Amino acid sequence: MSQWGCVSAANLGWQKTSAAVDGRNGGNMPRCCFYLGSQKMDSLAFGYGEFLARGSRISSSRAVGRRQKKGVSFSPLKVVCVDYPRPELDNTVNFLEAASLSASFRSSPRPAKPLKVVIAGAGLAGLCTAKYLADAGHKPLLLEARDVLGGKVAAWKDDDGDWYETGLHIFFGAYPNLQNLFGELGIDDRLQWKEHSMIFAMPNKPGEFSRFDFPEVLPAPLNGIWAILRNNEMLTWPEKVKFAIGLLPAILGGQPYVEAQDGLTVKEWMIKQGIPDRVTDEVFIAMSKALNFINPDELSMQCILIALNRFLQEKHGSKMAFLDGNPPERLCMPIVEHIQSLGGEVELNSRIQKIDLNDDGTVKRFLLTNGSAIEGDVYVFATPVDILKLLLPDNWKEIPYFKKLEKLVGVPVINVHIWFDRKLKNTYDHLLFSRSPLLSVYADMSVTCKEYYSPNQSMLELVFAPAEEWISCSDSEIIDATMKELAKLFPDEIAADQSKAKILKYHVVKTPRSVYKTVPDCEPCRPLQRSPIEGFYLAGDYTKQKYLASMEGAVLSGKFCAQSIVQDYELLAARGQRSLAKAGSW
Repeated sequence: MSQWGCVSAANLGWQKTSAAVDGRNGGNMPRCCFYLGSQKMDSLAFGYGEFLARGSRISSSRAVGRRQKKGVSFSPLKVVCVDYPRPELDNTVNFLEAASLSASFRSSPRPAKPLKVVIAGAGLAGLCTAKYLADAGHKPLLLEARDVLGGKVAAWKDDDGDWYETGLHIFFGAYPNLQNLFGELGIDDRLQWKEHSMIFAMPNKPGEFSRFDFPEVLPAPLNGIWAILRNNEMLTWPEKVKFAIGLLPAILGGQPYVEAQDGLTVKEWMIKQGIPDRVTDEVFIAMSKALNFINPDELSMQCILIALNRFLQEKHGSKMAFLDGNPPERLCMPIVEHIQSLGGEVELNSRIQKIDLNDDGTVKRFLLTNGSAIEGDVYVFATPVDILKLLLPDNWKEIPYFKKLEKLVGVPVINVHIWFDRKLKNTYDHLLFSRSPLLSVYADMSVTCKEYYSPNQSMLELVFAPAEEWISCSDSEIIDATMKELAKLFPDEIAADQSKAKILKYHVVKTPRSVYKTVPDCEPCRPLQRSPIEGFYLAGDYTKQKYLASMEGAVLSGKFCAQSIVQDYELLAARGQRSLAKAGSW
């Protein structure tokens, strides 16, 4: 059910489209060059090189895909893994706190009669709700509307065996619940950690980048302070000093101060603190678009301060990792297998049509579009907030808990994938902040990700944001606009008219309603996971938890939802007995 970013119940436009483009260069393909002793590397990765078939048709196949294709020409390269070791996260306060919450499910008393918990939405929030309920001895039934797992981390395989995703997903060291989840599933090795840096394109110097490098030898916050002080290309010393002074209240005031800034946009807060506009232009436009796909004149400052707090207070907080392949198979399927091993169930193609109520206003059952009626002891909605609002029963709409949801609205975003006929050189084995007016972040996935590796062709995955004015445009218009921006990032290699690098094919994934738009005064509208309707709970990154709209927020919301149900077991079990007794009296 969970289409993280689309209104699935009303079929309002999750769009995934593709195109194959003529102009394939069948001649000599440039080779990857590996300079292990150099700090700057053209490309470093692993795996098999492959050519792409001429046509590109969408397939929902979930088969594992690192197959060799016909006509493959292997380059005689020695491919070397250069991923960095997993950082030391396990002894941090936040990691231990997350581990303790995970352990509480495994150690909780086994229920005399396990609850059947029906969960709508198999995104990370729904998957984790089901996972931790199964750990506690209950029997989750997870219903997903589409034929693919993951919600906002969903991905599809095309006819060439290449994957394209809903978004460009980064796993931070500051995500303790997500990091614990990988460890609990035994898949820590599926994260490809990159060097501890943040790399920004320089719009005034096309093709050049500016780096914030966090030294491993320094603890937090000194490593972050050092990274900022060492970078003299983006901010001047007077600007750094004014920014530091402006941040002092947040550093001294802690979480209460951070939460109090929810009513201000980033731009308003910067002006209030006397921070020069150039600091916003140089750093926080890119950061705002990366965090919530909107600009600083819309984004709540609370969102920025929460990220800065995590990045500055935790030594490895801003360190990034890429998943080593497509999220449905490499992350979601291990969760499903864990749920099933404990007696839970996961069903795809099970779209909710209606939340059917009892006379007392509690949930009687979920009615599906295929005609099925699903009953349980407990019901959870783990879909995006926009889908919940569409399916909300009329009886509930005036209840303050649900009425406040009106302010929470998903933000549109577009994810673009472009396969080129050559290996691009002006890139890094890392996430890159484009600082483009149309693009947010991007990466050459043929370098950063094992499964997507190719020594001969680059595949750029780019987040097109803000996307509100572009979501209704054609794919060709979006690709044309993207190529004009890429010509500035790769001036020697890409031209808007494709007179340099040629496009072999592309995929465009439009998400009209993605993560909730974190504008000012949203925080009071975010609901707790336990609703006022007995037996009905919510999970999702929009629900109350401290990591806002993120993968970590989705995972933590699922844990909080499961925790609420476990805590309410006696009440819920008694409710089930009353329902049985009532049914028997008829």
